[in-house]
Amino acid sequence: MKPIWRHILGALTIALFLAVWIISSGMATSRRRGRTCQGIKVEISDSLERRFVAKEDVREWMQDYGVYMGLPLDSVRLDRIETIMDNRSAVRKSQAWLTEDGYIHIALTQREPVIRFQDGNNGFYADASGFIFPLQSRFCVRVPIVDGELPLKVARGFKGDRSDDKWLMQMLGMAAWMESSPWDGIISQISVNADGDIVLIPREGRERFIFGAPDRIEDKLRLIRRYYEAIKPNTEKGKYAWVDVRQKGQIVCR
Repeated sequence: MKPIWRHILGALTIALFLAVWIISSGMATSRRRGRTCQGIKVEISDSLERRFVAKEDVREWMQDYGVYMGLPLDSVRLDRIETIMDNRSAVRKSQAWLTEDGYIHIALTQREPVIRFQDGNNGFYADASGFIFPLQSRFCVRVPIVDGELPLKVARGFKGDRSDDKWLMQMLGMAAWMESSPWDGIISQISVNADGDIVLIPREGRERFIFGAPDRIEDKLRLIRRYYEAIKPNTEKGKYAWVDVRQKGQIVCR
């Protein structure tokens, strides 16, 4: 077949597909005009891992949309529904669509916290992107908890927002590093003292490790490991209460 005929045949094929798509879309739109909304169907994709959001919550949030039952399908504002869902602090992303049976489908992905901060009675999570959001009444995720004199202040009633606070981003990096290492099972508590230094408290032993700022994470954890391997086995049990690893290459025991 000559090249010119191949081009003509290809163009005709594309035109045919476009014509079929336009006709199908028009028929679907025509059918939709005659249908009304029968209700909503909710899908929460990661509900086995986190249970921040329940299907009944989504139905309650739809009250912000107003009346949708019985509305013609072509008048349903899917973009508005997604905005309502995305404005909920525990929702990372939502998607809404219609099906020919008359139902609005709403699929949600929940936020995944990687660290929790506890400022007195005020607690909040942060995800890996730096989005801060309040603790959720339905469910509590097991992640590292940081308490004490937090330099990061969040007002009560805070609904959630993205933050690029330097200290927060450093803490997220520290949490990620510890999660991918054996330290996740060794350290039971992370506190910030009055001087702003991070203090790591292990699950066993009386030692408190003065970590300082959330920087040089790998280096400081290496010093703590050296303490466990070379210093603690050669000293009497419970001798040291404080182990300072703030200085590069130095372990100061008291």
